[in-house]
Order: sequence, then C-alpha cells, then structure tokens
Amino acid sequence: MSSQSQFDRDVPRPAPTLPGLPFVPAMLRGTASRFLPGFGLPIALPESFGRLGSLEVRLAAGPQEIKRAQRLRYKVFYEEMSAVPVGLAALKRRDIDAYDAICDHLLVLDHAVKRKPFRAPKPKVVGTYRLLRGDVAEAHSGFYTAGEFDIAPLLDRHRGRNLLELGRSCVLRPYRNKKTVELLWAGIWAYVQRHSIDAMIGCASLEGTDPDRLAVPLSFLHHFARAEPEWSARPRPGRLVRMDRIAAEAIDRKAALLSLPPLVKAYLRVGAKFGEGAAIDRQFGTTDVFVALPVEAISGRYINYFGPTANRYAA
Repeated sequence: MSSQSQFDRDVPRPAPTLPGLPFVPAMLRGTASRFLPGFGLPIALPESFGRLGSLEVRLAAGPQEIKRAQRLRYKVFYEEMSAVPVGLAALKRRDIDAYDAICDHLLVLDHAVKRKPFRAPKPKVVGTYRLLRGDVAEAHSGFYTAGEFDIAPLLDRHRGRNLLELGRSCVLRPYRNKKTVELLWAGIWAYVQRHSIDAMIGCASLEGTDPDRLAVPLSFLHHFARAEPEWSARPRPGRLVRMDRIAAEAIDRKAALLSLPPLVKAYLRVGAKFGEGAAIDRQFGTTDVFVALPVEAISGRYINYFGPTANRYAA
C-alpha cells in the first residue's frame, strides 16, 4: 500500500442510488444485491463473493462500512505499524484520503460477533483491500500509485486494457491466517472476473525506511522477480532507491523469501512481478515497490483453486 495521496482537486462524494436507501458503490450499480432485515428500512448489501465459516468477503455496502474499513486501516498502519497520522486521519482516527470516495472497498467480515442489545447484528470488519478500476481513475485524478511511481509509460503501453489498482491492504492481527488471505484473494478474483480486468497493479510495502536494512528482500525481488519491461515502472524523479544492493549469487533465496512480508509473498505465489527501483514513504514508514500482475500471468493452479468463475467459496 503506498503512502501519500496527492489529488489536484477534491473528488466528489458518490451519490446514493435511490432516495432513502443506503449508498451502493458506483461500480456495483446494476449488479445483484441481497437484502437483510434491520431496524427500519431494509439494508441493501452487495452480492457475497464467498464464505468460510463465519467469515464472508464482499464489497462495502456504503459509507458506514467504508468508515469501518478506514478504522481498521488506522489500527494496523498507525497504531501497530509506524505511519504518522496527519490531517483528517489524526482528527478522526481513521486512515482517510480522497481516493476512498472513488474506490470499491473489499471487506472480510466476521459474522460471529455478539449482538448489541436493541441493535441489528453488525459483522466485524477484519480485512480489507481498496480497488480502483482504470476507467474510474481516468475519469478523476488517476491512480494512487502515480504519486510514487512513474506509471504513465506503462499506461500508454497498455492503453485499451482494463487495469485494476490494488491498495490499502490490511488484516486485523488475530485474523492473519490462511483463511482470511484466501477470502481476500477469492474476492479479488471474483471482482476481476466481473469487470473483465486484464491486469492488476499497485504498490507493496516493506516495513522500514532504511534500504540497507532491507537489502536482502529488495535484492531478491530485483534479481529473481523483476517485471518484464512492458510491465515495469520506476519511482518518480528524485525518489529512486536502488534495489540491487546485494549480488544475485550472494543471496540465500530461502532466507530472502522468509524476510518478505506476507503480502509480497502472496503476490509472488500468484505470479506477480516487481518494478525497477523502490521508493521511500516517510509518512507510512515503509519502502515501497511497484507490483504488476497481468491476469494472463496468474498461475494456472491458482485459477483452478479459486475456480475459473471464482466460485470456490460461493455461499
């Protein structure tokens, strides 16, 4: 997840689809929804992408669920990790930026929570991803990733292809297990299928801002997982941090893999590759790398595992 968002102008808030009904994300309008009983009006919820026990993966249904995702991001990025809150994030204790208004928010929810007296049941948000489609980015102020990496040449090379930016991924500590990660990927795969996505791009973070202390994982990604030129991107001018800090022959590959964050390892497993050079994100206290994952490069065993129509965890 990359750090700063630099919008040239404020992004307008999405409007509700129908008067009196909860907000439905713009990219979901016209798709199947289901209705659950609550107090007062029924609550329109996006179609479930899958379930495992008490956990479910689906898109956020409206502003209140997006706020809950932002609170989770704040807890992980600012309270657990070393991000420094500024502006609204500091005031509201939520990880907030202007991109939240134009993105879809993928959630993993735990339904096994105690019901509060006199309130409708509310599942707990335990994992999230932020999804930004290329057509939506183009209609507003571009991709978030462009704040750190010069992706304009890549976008020009793949003009006409449907791109999806992945970002702001995090999972609540007690839920950082195979089940939650698989549900997130099942949700992403379902979203990719639904919107005919050709490739996914974004940033992934290594904790810390000292490249020398991250020499092993950075060098491993540079030598053994570098993207082909057509899918590569470099940091913006003045932000380049060399990744080839150790010679390829001096790297213990097994130790290097163990040093990678779980999210980066997950990207590697499904077939993602990484760009040329890293960028330091001082606000979030991370060193970020560019990630590219063309759908055609996804390992066949993962497509078979989640199902060609993303139906492995269908409810």
